[in-house]
Amino acid sequence: MGLFGKKKEEKAAQGKSGQGTKQPPEKQRQEGQQQAEKQLQGKQRQEEQKEAPGQQEMKTYIQGAGGTIVTKSILSGSSKLKWLFRQETEHGNGWVAFGDRDSQEYVDDAKNMAIVDFNTLANIEPAVVNVFYMPVGSDLEFRSDKTGKYFVDTKTGKEIREPVKHPAQIAFEKNLKFLNQDSYPIDFFRMLFTESSKIKVVRAGEADFPTGKVVLADPIAYLGTRYETALDRKVPAGSYPVELSVCLSRIAGLRIAAARLLLSGKQAVRYEIAMPEGKKIEDLGKPGVFAFLGVDTGLACFADGKVSEENRLFFEKWMKENPGKNKFVDFFAALFQKSYEARPQFQNQGGSFLEWRLPESGLRTVLFSSGMGDGIFSGYWGLDAEGEAVCLTVPFMNPEYF
Repeated sequence: MGLFGKKKEEKAAQGKSGQGTKQPPEKQRQEGQQQAEKQLQGKQRQEEQKEAPGQQEMKTYIQGAGGTIVTKSILSGSSKLKWLFRQETEHGNGWVAFGDRDSQEYVDDAKNMAIVDFNTLANIEPAVVNVFYMPVGSDLEFRSDKTGKYFVDTKTGKEIREPVKHPAQIAFEKNLKFLNQDSYPIDFFRMLFTESSKIKVVRAGEADFPTGKVVLADPIAYLGTRYETALDRKVPAGSYPVELSVCLSRIAGLRIAAARLLLSGKQAVRYEIAMPEGKKIEDLGKPGVFAFLGVDTGLACFADGKVSEENRLFFEKWMKENPGKNKFVDFFAALFQKSYEARPQFQNQGGSFLEWRLPESGLRTVLFSSGMGDGIFSGYWGLDAEGEAVCLTVPFMNPEYF
């Protein structure tokens, strides 16, 4: 078994004895033992540059790519990239690269391996950038022929000639197609708020509804404007908790997968899409009828109609008193940071949710991050057996994709 728990005997080139073994730099320097110290140091610098060609002018293909194990024969140019595989590791990115002249004996000697930034390998062979986002367990052979440079998956024989997308990008694209459907199975909504190793349910605060008119909106861009989404169904006047489904994703980090306004302790037996004011479900599909809220600052909220109007008046005054300032950067950012400091367990640094009180009335609304960021998102009423609303849920992500 080789150094990395993976035999490459059948893949490594079997050359003459000692092939791929580099003369130690110390021995090379012994020949110039009588030279001045300055010449000796210059020789050492040349040797270092030889092992990492182009390092001084290295192009960065991928920011934060992490450490990669590469045979020194590849770095010195005495062999060319041939094998690339990705292993599970707590350090670096897991990629390991072998050259076409590396024997099993050569790669079993840790002295013949180096840990370098992935971009160092990419500067030697840029084609590796195409496969960087392939998963742990990938085992690839590099080929170069008249058709171009490409990798072959040794497990499936599939040729890889185009860039492989980041797993988060693949999940994001699937998620876009999944969102804003007319309806979903009830198990989907239950899964969103059932705790697991991936899902944590967090009570972010309470929202006040003095009129019972429900508004969904981006609180920075659209709350209090004609672009907010006022819903057709009202709720009893009162104050209601806001719960967040926090997704702890390996590929996307901490994200808020969904938010819900809890209206009662009863269980929902079915869900229906929340229609805008003056529209019914039968109107879905008609020209100009849209059942969603738009998000352009990565935030969303549940709010009462009165809260929305007071919010508008407050910020109209604030903007006049603070010309040229930004509503989020100069007002909300500090509040979100305090929210994070008070409850950091399930928030990203800088804050992922905030219970905010309007300065004059003290009415509350809860602001929260919207999944993967900007987009359009629909609300869904959870209804009991009598058809009464027990919650209002806005899904941002399907955690199964992430």
